[in-house]
Amino acid sequence: MNMTLTPTGFLSIDGASLEYKWLAPQAADAPTIVMLHEGLGSVGLWGDFPEKLQQATGAGIFAYSRAGYGQSSPVALPRPLDYMQREALDVLPKLLDAIGFKRGLLLGHSDGASIATIYAGAHQDHRLNGLVLIAPHFIVEDISIKSIAAIKTTFETTDLKAKLARWHKNIDNAFYGWNGAWLDPKFRDWDISEYLAYIRVPIMVLQGADDQYGTLRQVEIAQEECYCPVDPKIIPGAGHSPHREAPGPTLEAIEQFARATLRDDQGLQGRAA
Repeated sequence: MNMTLTPTGFLSIDGASLEYKWLAPQAADAPTIVMLHEGLGSVGLWGDFPEKLQQATGAGIFAYSRAGYGQSSPVALPRPLDYMQREALDVLPKLLDAIGFKRGLLLGHSDGASIATIYAGAHQDHRLNGLVLIAPHFIVEDISIKSIAAIKTTFETTDLKAKLARWHKNIDNAFYGWNGAWLDPKFRDWDISEYLAYIRVPIMVLQGADDQYGTLRQVEIAQEECYCPVDPKIIPGAGHSPHREAPGPTLEAIEQFARATLRDDQGLQGRAA
């Protein structure tokens, strides 16, 4: 498809209305970085990182809120335990076609990074030049469950719910859809590492040195299972969200990766001299 998207709006995918933000240039004019948010994220919760990413790389930036998040349509609860596989296999392919995706990167954070991994492993998409995975989960670790159980208590006993409600039309739908799936005992068997062996594009894995939701074992799994190039970047002084907690080194690493994978002959202009 060749279409021009407004800077903000909604896309209809599989009957759901999905909130999005588009930062020029359009997909027909330059590579596109598609941003996939975390398990409690949304378009708005990326903050000004999409703008910084656009300025650093010169690529078009497309961020959207998955169903159940932000201003997008709610989902039925409880979420199925394979909700990330469903997003990657059923929804994301249709979304990429709908925005006229021609070439570029998937950039995912946490759940979004897992979704990007599944997509790239399941689809040999010639349009995809690489993956940026921020704090990805390939398996479930004890530290993940402990932290997710703790944030449930925080959500129900502090002002966290009110703070998150600024970014989600239905905060209970967003929070319990994510939290309930991860805390289901059957979710301990969730494992998407099998997709890594089928990825055929370069990967950058960014992990905060003090990530409270995952250990460096996640990075090691990518290095062990992938046949494609894997560039690990451990960000000192950062936890689960290095793009918020250490935006400088995180943005620099992503810019370098984008320049290496989205070459000038593909239309990438990059930061002005």
